[in-house]
Amino acid sequence: MGYTILVAEDDSDIVELIELYLENDGYRVLTAADGVSALELVRREQIDLAVLDIMMPRMNGYELTKAIRAQSNFPIIILSAKNADSDKILGLNLGADDYLTKPFNPLEIIARVKSNLRRFYELNPGTTAPGSGTRLSVGGLELDPASFSLTKDGVPVTLTPMEYKIMACLMKAPGRIFTKVQLYEAANGAYFESDENTMMVHISKLRDKVENDPKNPRYIKTVRGLGYKIENTQ
Repeated sequence: MGYTILVAEDDSDIVELIELYLENDGYRVLTAADGVSALELVRREQIDLAVLDIMMPRMNGYELTKAIRAQSNFPIIILSAKNADSDKILGLNLGADDYLTKPFNPLEIIARVKSNLRRFYELNPGTTAPGSGTRLSVGGLELDPASFSLTKDGVPVTLTPMEYKIMACLMKAPGRIFTKVQLYEAANGAYFESDENTMMVHISKLRDKVENDPKNPRYIKTVRGLGYKIENTQ
């Protein structure tokens, strides 16, 4: 499999449990008991995905997520005892791709690791020939699969990997209604009941980035009781 997973967690029992399951699945695992040590590993090693606890000494998981995003784009899964929506929203806003609360099922962590790796590296520019793929245009939005970039009226829009994949799904089928489950599975591979609010946060963040008035969206529309669609309006 060849992927290297960083697990940053100060509870040694949890680290041993996650490490056991990941190594049993063929992953190389690096561990850190605090945020500063984890960031040193990120700078020194080739990390493919990180699982980060929030409450860690020296640098918490939120600060670590922000520091990682300043230099790398690999998937980040936050693992935390904090289960309030505000905590999840903060983690996602700082650049995390996924959020899982404790107590957790180790098999769910493995499923989320697999889906995040699969979706991210399928869309990795290093695995795609330059110039391949068809540009997608909806109104003033243009998505380029070759460079994995989005522009709005010619101005670059910075997206996280998860946001890019959601936009790609919507822009491939303007006018089509996607449920939250369909969008999440298309972007992340596996959907769990706890992911409903996560998708709402991602949509809110996308509207903040692509809409002139996020509260009165021109592009990403909510279809009450069904899901979301993108409209090719002028």
